[in-house]
Amino acid sequence: MTANRKKLLLPTEMARAGWAVLDGRDDIEAVAFSPETSEAELHAELATASGIALWGRPFRAVDVTAAPNLQAVARIGVGYDAVDVPALSAAGIPLLTAGIANSISVAEQALFFMFHLAKVGAEMDAVVKEGRWEDRYSRKLFDLAGRKLLIAGFGRIGTRLAARCLALEMQVFVHDPYIAQDAIVARGCVAAPDLEAILPEMDVVSIHCPKSPTSIGMFDAARLALMKPSAWLINTARGGIVDEPALHAALVEGRLAGAGLDVFLDEPTPADNPLLRLPNVIAAPHMAGVTQEALDRMAVASVRNLLSVIDGHPNVDNVINKDVL
Repeated sequence: MTANRKKLLLPTEMARAGWAVLDGRDDIEAVAFSPETSEAELHAELATASGIALWGRPFRAVDVTAAPNLQAVARIGVGYDAVDVPALSAAGIPLLTAGIANSISVAEQALFFMFHLAKVGAEMDAVVKEGRWEDRYSRKLFDLAGRKLLIAGFGRIGTRLAARCLALEMQVFVHDPYIAQDAIVARGCVAAPDLEAILPEMDVVSIHCPKSPTSIGMFDAARLALMKPSAWLINTARGGIVDEPALHAALVEGRLAGAGLDVFLDEPTPADNPLLRLPNVIAAPHMAGVTQEALDRMAVASVRNLLSVIDGHPNVDNVINKDVL
């Protein structure tokens, strides 16, 4: 690498659309690393790197120390619980996420879970394919229209889910202590600042808040006990926000009707996770934000995030630790 070129470390898992952003940038050298790249190999590259994009790999304090010339770190996604943000901040390095790149995809997944639970999708499919038409009335199906939905977390994903559910004529309530109530009302929703007070009224709860010390265990046994026996719980945010044993107990004991889970406390979740054996649970392997369109958008956004810092015009909206700016 020549002295005036900047080196970016990009994961092999990143969509090609992101690599294409660098076409024509003769001042940038892109170096690929893979899940098989050892820590020693990665640290050797980090020694002269100006930026790195992360897919599933954690980024810890020891990695920051190995990168004396690092100007920016980008997450190919919106979650960053595997990144040591305080270590980056101490070194003056901004962490940028992919912004709204996968917001539509995650909102659609949450909506899909709702439809599946309302229409008992897998069971009705089996009735037809197994020739059991006489069983078609064995389960009740429901409309989403008119149902009360609580969105916990009204950021990029929560706002998009709200728009789609309002179009379905659902009643949308929002709990987010960090968003002004008038901003929630302006989007056609009802502000619900008291979570415990509103839970008993809700037909569906969909979680869209980031994982943080204040949100871990947010839906514990006590809060799940406040929900209707006919209600559904959707989690496409992060594992750990919902107490899995408490959720299992509520579902088995008939205190909750169903759940849609894209995320789990441990990932991959063990095959013997008792939640996976319940017929009223639909699961996905943390894939809500991984549609083909989202992969392209996240890759492009991540490379542009790195370039924005290197070019001296950081994409402030996507910076997590804004204090370093």
